[in-house]
Amino acid sequence: MRVGVIIFPGSNCDRDTYWALDSIEEVEVSYLWHQDCNSQLVGMDMVVLPGGFSYGDYLRTGAFARFSPIMEAVSEFSSQGGLIMGICNGFQILLEAGLLPGAMLPNRSLRFICDWVNIRVENIDLPFTGRLNPHTVLKIPIAHFEGNYFADDDTISHIESNNQVVFRYCSLDGDIDEKYNPNGSVNNIAGIVNDAGNVLGMMPHPERASDKILGSEDGREIFRSVIKWMNR
Repeated sequence: MRVGVIIFPGSNCDRDTYWALDSIEEVEVSYLWHQDCNSQLVGMDMVVLPGGFSYGDYLRTGAFARFSPIMEAVSEFSSQGGLIMGICNGFQILLEAGLLPGAMLPNRSLRFICDWVNIRVENIDLPFTGRLNPHTVLKIPIAHFEGNYFADDDTISHIESNNQVVFRYCSLDGDIDEKYNPNGSVNNIAGIVNDAGNVLGMMPHPERASDKILGSEDGREIFRSVIKWMNR
């Protein structure tokens, strides 16, 4: 499986993501520079927009990166059914680009949060979750200031009824409650997909939970799910 990791100015999780993917035998991973064009995506099976502070988050998170030349190719890649994963800042970029519905607000605490969280798997009928069981709880860290997912009532109603919520913040036992919501996201949402199910955005960092020495290997199952889907 060929995977490309996009580097934007300010990305700081590109190497972490590269390492997590490269450590899986079936994956051939390469970097993609944000100013390059469509030719880089030819032959790719998945594109990852990693976490970080693209363009320093000087306007809104992801607002500048959304206009990087490669994003036109990413949009086309999406329309052709290519798999796209946006992690943290990558999720924010996908929202700004209109590839996912909704927006990100500052955390309700108005503070940067860097901590471990538990997230419950809500949909296993996706390329990103096919190795997991319904309501599996994953231990994965977050690191963000603007991770408070928001959308209007009609949008929330649509993504809920269409089973587009992939992950929710929860307790260790999988209970969904506001007290386990670290940032104020509506309905404890930690990750969603588009209507077609080929574009995933998630605030937690699976690449930072991909080895025992990091404290969890749970994030690795998300990457391995994509391999399972590709080999189906």
